[in-house]
Amino acid sequence: MQKQNKPLKNYILSLDADKWLFHADVLVDKAHVVMLEEQGIIKREEAVEILKCLTKIEEQEKDFIEHELTSYEDVHTAIESVLIKEIGEEIGGRMHTGRSRNDEVATCIRIALREELLELMKEVNELRRAIIEKAAENVDTVMPGYTHLQHAQPTTFAHHFLAHFDAFARDFSRVVNAYEHTNVSPLGAAAFASTGFPIDREKTAKILGFDSVLENSMDAVSTRDFVIEAISCYANLMTNLSRLAEELILWSTSEFDFVSIPAEYATGSSIMPQKRNPDYAELVRARAGTIHGCLMSVLSICKALSYSYNRDLQEVTPHLVKATKTTAASVAVMKGIVEGLELKKEEMEKKAQIGFTTATELADTIVRETDMSFRTAHKIVSSIAEKGVDKVALKELNEVARAVIGKKLSELGLTGEKVKEAMNIALNIKKRDVKGGPAKKEVLRMLRARKVDLDTDEKYLQATEERVKRSLEELEKEVGIKKK
Repeated sequence: MQKQNKPLKNYILSLDADKWLFHADVLVDKAHVVMLEEQGIIKREEAVEILKCLTKIEEQEKDFIEHELTSYEDVHTAIESVLIKEIGEEIGGRMHTGRSRNDEVATCIRIALREELLELMKEVNELRRAIIEKAAENVDTVMPGYTHLQHAQPTTFAHHFLAHFDAFARDFSRVVNAYEHTNVSPLGAAAFASTGFPIDREKTAKILGFDSVLENSMDAVSTRDFVIEAISCYANLMTNLSRLAEELILWSTSEFDFVSIPAEYATGSSIMPQKRNPDYAELVRARAGTIHGCLMSVLSICKALSYSYNRDLQEVTPHLVKATKTTAASVAVMKGIVEGLELKKEEMEKKAQIGFTTATELADTIVRETDMSFRTAHKIVSSIAEKGVDKVALKELNEVARAVIGKKLSELGLTGEKVKEAMNIALNIKKRDVKGGPAKKEVLRMLRARKVDLDTDEKYLQATEERVKRSLEELEKEVGIKKK
């Protein structure tokens, strides 16, 4: 193999993606050589020389990337070329037996992505842990709930933050599915029609930590649906991160004044001394759009490709790398912001009483006490609300009811005490003890259940990481035995 020296060589290079794949490529090479020797396709002494050289290349990763990688078409070609340069083509040239760059690349991408997905699951769980701990500290912290960004009904900070927790729990589940679809081995599919050599695909899948073999050889080399699925998960996760970021940005303004964002996640102004800008949260919000763009790019690249492999697929990996790194960093940033978030509880509670947030409970109370239809009760309370009040007594309700239905509500059984009770913020929240509601009893139940779910997810992640680790340790063990 000769180095490329053509002026146009840079056009077909993807150096960032190749750096990302270096470690995975060495693992794939080792596993393939171990299998070739066991199957009698190459001699033991040949396998020994190749494995020793691969280990040397791996140990010199930094030097290899700086001085060798840029001289070749891609990382896969570079490793094989350096190998041949070191031990000769007669031996080094046998490493690629029964394999194509097509299945090699596809396998490397899956290994590298698998590691990133496991790390992302860990980051998401740490964010979930930060959210649930912050919620548990604020079960009694009253705040206004919003629809259309208008004051709607009173709730608690714990109830509100549990909504974010549940969204990220679903994100974790989606990443798990993406991992399971990623962690299947295409190695052995060769160019697309497999190979005439008696290779053992199950063997390489096992020692590389894959859960199974991606069976159809044409599908194995040409699909990037696992990449689309992964970036789709990122896009959904980033959308949820952006929603949380947006709320914290709003809540930190003077208009809301609900929270104070940690100093390390805010910046000052170049001209206005008093400014404390939530730049990190704003960048999370913006980078959600970046990930959406990566997803659309990959979908557009893959949408009309005939089977099997096409070079177009090279363009997919840089988008995957960018989306992966950006998403993981964004999760870590939001975790830090949540952990250091300071709540202004008195201001939250004060704002919960603005905007007639008890109106819904007042209408409900009228229904319960008078046996009136909800729609009629809604009209009466709506007429009160149009006057711009935040509080109301039975006298005002009677006046409005007489205009709407021709009768006083007191004549139908509503008392001043029940109206006063309906206007009480704390009682409003306490009454909403339906499953998933903001009542303290129900929020505490949800907190307990979510902690159990989080512990379960963390155990799954730990077991999954351990399975992969054991497989790769077995690979290194076999490499060590063959090198002796």
